[in-house]
Amino acid sequence: MVEIRTNTVAPEEVPTPLLAVGVRPGGSPPGRLLAEVAAPALSGGDFSGREGETALLYTGGAIAAQRLLLVGLGDEDSPSPEVLRRVAAAAARRARSSGVREAALVVEGGEHEVRATVEGAELGLYRFTRYKSSGREDGELKRLELLVDGRREEEARRGLRIGSAVAAAAITARDLANEPSNTATPEYLAERAREIARRHGMGCTVLDQAAIEEEGLAGLAAVGRAAGNEPHFIVLEHRRGGEAPPVVLVGKAVTFDSGGISIKPSSGMEDMKYDMSGGAAVLGAMEAVGRLELPLNVVALVPATENLPGGRAFKPGDVLRLHSGKTAEIVSTDAEGRLILADALSYARRYAPSAVVDCATLTGACVVALGHHASGLMGNDEDLIAELQAAGEAVGERAWPLPLFEEYTEQIKGDVADIKNSGGRPGGALTAGAFLKEFADYPWAHLDIAGTAHTKKNGGYRTKGATGVPARLLVEFLLGRTEVAA
Repeated sequence: MVEIRTNTVAPEEVPTPLLAVGVRPGGSPPGRLLAEVAAPALSGGDFSGREGETALLYTGGAIAAQRLLLVGLGDEDSPSPEVLRRVAAAAARRARSSGVREAALVVEGGEHEVRATVEGAELGLYRFTRYKSSGREDGELKRLELLVDGRREEEARRGLRIGSAVAAAAITARDLANEPSNTATPEYLAERAREIARRHGMGCTVLDQAAIEEEGLAGLAAVGRAAGNEPHFIVLEHRRGGEAPPVVLVGKAVTFDSGGISIKPSSGMEDMKYDMSGGAAVLGAMEAVGRLELPLNVVALVPATENLPGGRAFKPGDVLRLHSGKTAEIVSTDAEGRLILADALSYARRYAPSAVVDCATLTGACVVALGHHASGLMGNDEDLIAELQAAGEAVGERAWPLPLFEEYTEQIKGDVADIKNSGGRPGGALTAGAFLKEFADYPWAHLDIAGTAHTKKNGGYRTKGATGVPARLLVEFLLGRTEVAA
């Protein structure tokens, strides 16, 4: 990972292999010397300033830096945090492709601008190379200096601290979700949770198969019954909020989902390693919570399992008595995520939570509804839904509210049990939400990240593979709760 620090030295005086500076259309870099170096490229039409465009210039000793990288800021008079993230990612990647190990980047503004820049640079540089046989460290950018106004240095340092922690949340989530499922087993996730707990002084409890059954987490036990790697129920507790009721984060972690008896088509099934992205995001968020030492009580619940066919697999037509006591009729074993989440939501009641947020790659229907540009958002508390939507907008992880009308609950009314685990194709994302709603008797919201948890292409500060969504959204939401608590 790149080391990022702030510096108040004037840009033209920094002896760096590469100095990056943002330029708007029709504008020029700040300061006479930088403007003179950039003038030929600007006047010759080689650089227009459109967002993310870059032009690399050799300075010939006119300034202390060996190279000047112009990066387009786009047309906004005051670039939004999302634009700054994308611009920082473009600058950092161009610096890396230039072969330099160190670079500097001019940042205009204070805490919020520095935070966005740090997030964009760290996430834009992300690569998952653990299984590459060679060249893992080749061409890595090792150090990035952010050149800031000395009058706002304290603000900048605060932005650096928050931005680094928020980026770490997404990177932790990306790393976990990008791992192949023969590595990222339920036990592997449990060990990563233990590491987070040890690093940040959190409480950690992990229930194995026997303890899961003893606790009555029947949905989790049934889904994991046929797998060679037994399920685990992971509990992380960050206790820095006194006697205040905690916020509970719940993340679905099906480390590989074949669909079970209701097996999926083989085409694209390799992507089912990403079905633990909700759990990965929750663990990533807890990494940031620990780094920032947030003065809150936050509990993370991660039911982790594989969903595989086998002689002991649960079957369509089975009836399960879930942790809450409600019975669920199994229509499809490929609708397993809501079963393990239902148990976790029921388990959360013991904390008398102020709010519970679950996130899951739950339904293909949500991808049909919203594509890959927004997560589905639903719940039983409009204020909580609004908080989460605002947090998503702030960090560029958009979530769009969807309804949970009573008619959706009617669709999952059971024939031989209280409810069915599938209401059919119509409104599939919403009937899944309606199923979860049956187990939440506290302020609750659900994020369906099936369309946003991973991507097939690079773009902005996202890279092919796991995106880390919604780890940054969760951290932003908790930061907002911190301000309210203060």
